[in-house]
Amino acid sequence: MTLNYIWISFFFTAMIVALGRFIGYMLGAHTDLLPGFNFTLADRDVFVAIVDSTFEMAKTSVNIAIYLIGVMALWLGIMRVGEKGGAVSALTRLVRPFFRRIFPDLPDNHPAFGSMMMNISANMLGLDNAATPLGIKAMKELQEANPDKATASNSQIMFIALNTSGLTLIPVSIMAVRAAMGAANPSDIFLPIMLTTFFSTMAALVIVSLVQRINLFQPVVMAYLGGLSLVIGSVLWLLSNMAAGRMSALSTFSGNFILFLFIVTFLFLAWRKKVNVYQEFIEGSKEGFHVAVGIIPYLVAMLVGIGVFRASGALDIIVSGVGSVLGWFGLGGDYVGALPTAFMKPLSGSGSRAMMIEAFNHFGVDSFVGRLAATFQGSTETTFYTIAVYYGAIGVRNTRYTVTVGLLSELAAIIAGVFIAKIFFPV
Repeated sequence: MTLNYIWISFFFTAMIVALGRFIGYMLGAHTDLLPGFNFTLADRDVFVAIVDSTFEMAKTSVNIAIYLIGVMALWLGIMRVGEKGGAVSALTRLVRPFFRRIFPDLPDNHPAFGSMMMNISANMLGLDNAATPLGIKAMKELQEANPDKATASNSQIMFIALNTSGLTLIPVSIMAVRAAMGAANPSDIFLPIMLTTFFSTMAALVIVSLVQRINLFQPVVMAYLGGLSLVIGSVLWLLSNMAAGRMSALSTFSGNFILFLFIVTFLFLAWRKKVNVYQEFIEGSKEGFHVAVGIIPYLVAMLVGIGVFRASGALDIIVSGVGSVLGWFGLGGDYVGALPTAFMKPLSGSGSRAMMIEAFNHFGVDSFVGRLAATFQGSTETTFYTIAVYYGAIGVRNTRYTVTVGLLSELAAIIAGVFIAKIFFPV
């Protein structure tokens, strides 16, 4: 129901804002009734931009789905091989003590444990292409244990909350963009992103645990969270003592090496068990096609709504308003230029990337705003896109409080990102 209201509000808000811009242009251009306001041809043609965005976003939705067909066929095939070879069972045993406590509704040895572990691992390594099909597979397995197939279960909400909080260890793509745009040290945002995304993930975990009354102070949970914090701290210490070039090269190598190591290990274990590896891969791949095609209506709905909202200028008004309110409270405006990236990230990954690049162009790639925009871009996931794809793949219509949790974790990332960026990049 939440998505229903949000989706409708995209269109209604766009209509109100666009009408205001068009009427303002007509009054200002022909009657001079609005002195002090500067309306341009873009305001006159705002409805052209909105309608164009609907066609563009519909096209983008299908392009994404077509791309996902191949990616999902590959990774669902690999996952089936891993299941037959016992690799997924081994991963399940590794995380089962922790997952049993934060997913108390799932039975022991549930197959979703392994898929969720693979999805979270791919996200941590910054490998979005691999993470999406693994996440969809996990959602389909969680759906099997869901008593109400049209309503999101507690386990599904917890999983998506952890997914959209975007725990990332190696933000390879952002460092690559910064390097391409001439940053003096492309990897100097590595530590801020890692710290910010850690706070975002912890916020998501705590919020869902409070709602679902999960006790996080259990010894096993504290041991896993402490171990994760230790790993992150060790990686931070190791990479902070490296030269920028070596850090970027190591990040790129390690993420892709670990991913390919997973594939080879899955194949080897299945071959050792005398599994017909090729045939099992084919059987798993067939499922990827049907899932990717089924996602198209959900993608079209969400991306068109987001495109209309953005083309109307509503997002720009929100950013400007937030900047003004913060200024009234004396909080300073040195980070307002990065807010479009933060506000767009829950709506569109490509849109927020475009906002980040715009901040690089306008303020400078090595400016405080540029670095903060990169931190926002790398610290969370696209909440609405993820919800649309994951729930759309299994036909869940009532998402309950999933959107609220996702947006709260995004807010935690924004707040933490500002403070962390001020520490690392003092103005």
